[in-house]
Amino acid sequence: MATKVFMEALSPTMEEGRLVKWLKAEGDAVKSGETLAEVETDKAIMELVARGDGVLRKRLIAEGATSPVGSLIAVIAGADEDIASLVAGAAAGGPPPAAEATAPPAPTRDPQNAPPATATQATTAPASGPTPSPVPAPAQSAPPPSSSAASAGRLRSSPLARRLAAERGVDLGSIGGSGPGGRIIKRDVESAPAAAGTSPAMSTASARPATVGDYQDVPLTQIRKTIARRLAESIGPVPTFYLTAEFDLERAAEMRSAMAGMGDEYKVSFNDIVMKAVATALAEHPECNAHWLGDHIRYFNRVHLGMAVAVEDGLITPVLFDADRKGLRDIARESRELAARARDRRLKPDEYTGSTFSVSNLGMFGIDHFTAIINPPEAGILAIGGIEPRPVVVDGNVVVRRRLRVTMSCDHRVIDGATGAKFLQTVRRLLEVPLMLAW
Repeated sequence: MATKVFMEALSPTMEEGRLVKWLKAEGDAVKSGETLAEVETDKAIMELVARGDGVLRKRLIAEGATSPVGSLIAVIAGADEDIASLVAGAAAGGPPPAAEATAPPAPTRDPQNAPPATATQATTAPASGPTPSPVPAPAQSAPPPSSSAASAGRLRSSPLARRLAAERGVDLGSIGGSGPGGRIIKRDVESAPAAAGTSPAMSTASARPATVGDYQDVPLTQIRKTIARRLAESIGPVPTFYLTAEFDLERAAEMRSAMAGMGDEYKVSFNDIVMKAVATALAEHPECNAHWLGDHIRYFNRVHLGMAVAVEDGLITPVLFDADRKGLRDIARESRELAARARDRRLKPDEYTGSTFSVSNLGMFGIDHFTAIINPPEAGILAIGGIEPRPVVVDGNVVVRRRLRVTMSCDHRVIDGATGAKFLQTVRRLLEVPLMLAW
């Protein structure tokens, strides 16, 4: 029986996917669970796996092409099976019948409940009969690899490792894998010598368009499309006002130095301290820890703090769940891990959805002050600038103190001026008397 391969929503906000690379050619034998292709969603590069056995008889989109969620992109069938009607329907440009074309809904996360199972792979469905419910992704998306790090004749490697190897000119067959079961991962490629005439510096430059002619047109990536759409949803419709405050971080700096003196495991960044203060303040001010949902406002009893992270071609916001209940060391460890996975495009959907409020920090880039755009349906976001020594008056004397400027963007439909100001007063108290963070 033929199996139709659909483009599925692999993230809650995905509307279309770009097929980065086919890993199976037409005519190749396919087993259920084997990886067919790599798909770029609006957040990450993920694997599309087969849900049936047979032969990959037809690939209906080319590498680099973008396809809407729910559209037919390939057919798996027996070697002698007639698939003419399936291919003809796709070639005609019309969608499959409604019962067959609709992909399962994207996974969502209710911040008030435990996260659902994460959809990390595209789903295929049998061609005949009604389309079944989506099959949960198996714990392993491919058969167990052999000790030679190859499975079914193909080297076991992550999508990021393959992309990085292509950029650096590294032959994957010449290096060993340190991942599970001998899988080649990012660090293996980074530690491997590049091909002659190729260097990391060259690979970075190669990602940019060549400077030929008067201009270059570069197609939007899926993440950049999503950013553009989300910003258009925010800056126009959301009635936003801004509150700016300046905090004294001398005591916070002293606490941070004292913690670092206790050993590496106690080291935290200023950003970790600020996030802990923001999370604690949100627990005290649930009126700011809210979503605007059109006909009602949802006030959250739990604090899930979004942390904006700059990636190669845009921005992604991993989430620190129940951040107000975590200690500084936990926040420091988890934020580092999330930021690293975000830059490697390895976040799972449930790691970047479900935030109730967000923080964006550009202080490390020498930015003193800026305003951030609210991420709907959240009602606010806090923009963090750099920590600078400034002359201030203390007890009638001019002294130099480390100061931090922050700006809160507020959705006026949810947060009034006084409400936002009281929230910032609490953040100030926690940062200027940081022992209260452990209260």
